Amino acid sequence: MSRTRNLVVGWTAAILAIALFANLGLWQSRRAVEKQAMLDAAAEVMRTRTPQPLSRAGDAQRARDYDWAAGSGSFDARDALLLDNQQRNGRAGVRVYRIFVPQQGGPLLVDLGWLPLGGDRKLPQVLRPEGSLQLRGLLVPPPSTGLVMGPALSRQDDAWLMTRVDLDAIAKATGLSVPLAPRVLRLDPELRIGYERDLELLPNTLPPDQHRGYAVQWFALALAVLVTALILTFRKRRRT
Repeated sequence: MSRTRNLVVGWTAAILAIALFANLGLWQSRRAVEKQAMLDAAAEVMRTRTPQPLSRAGDAQRARDYDWAAGSGSFDARDALLLDNQQRNGRAGVRVYRIFVPQQGGPLLVDLGWLPLGGDRKLPQVLRPEGSLQLRGLLVPPPSTGLVMGPALSRQDDAWLMTRVDLDAIAKATGLSVPLAPRVLRLDPELRIGYERDLELLPNTLPPDQHRGYAVQWFALALAVLVTALILTFRKRRRT
């Protein structure tokens, strides 16, 4: 009786572990597929670079899609928004955003590029580009928020320091009377405004290949648990 109960307990634990590892492997596989699809869609848009109006950033039905967009307008007088904990070439820094008001359509967030932070973490001075400007770049969903903890942004000297890009929180904190567009404009690196930047879509996150690698590891762990449970079970039966 004791042996049977131990066997049931052992297999229950093994099945739970196998289910956990298999689900983690499936999640990593799904993330790889999602990110690869995202990269493929963006690559096709950047290959053709057929310009769409900036007003397309406000299309809620395309909130997860990619478009090459261009248009004129001016930057809002509100202070810069700096996204914290942004790595570039092994250096810590912030990503600079500003609110842009196109001639057609509602306001949208524009990614102006990356600036380094010193050891004292003193925020850099960010000048506002003046006058009417012609912008172009890639319309993308805002960066993934990840684990949501604490407020999305706080006032720091002459800027807003963000822990994540929360469009609703930005509009509320800065006093915008209308919501921000659901997509962000990543500026064309060839434009002579802004800071260090590129059109890399997966900065500070895992590419599809790494997700696939983690998926293989989780599936291998699930298989290892199954094999171990079978070996232990057959050994016990032989002893009996």
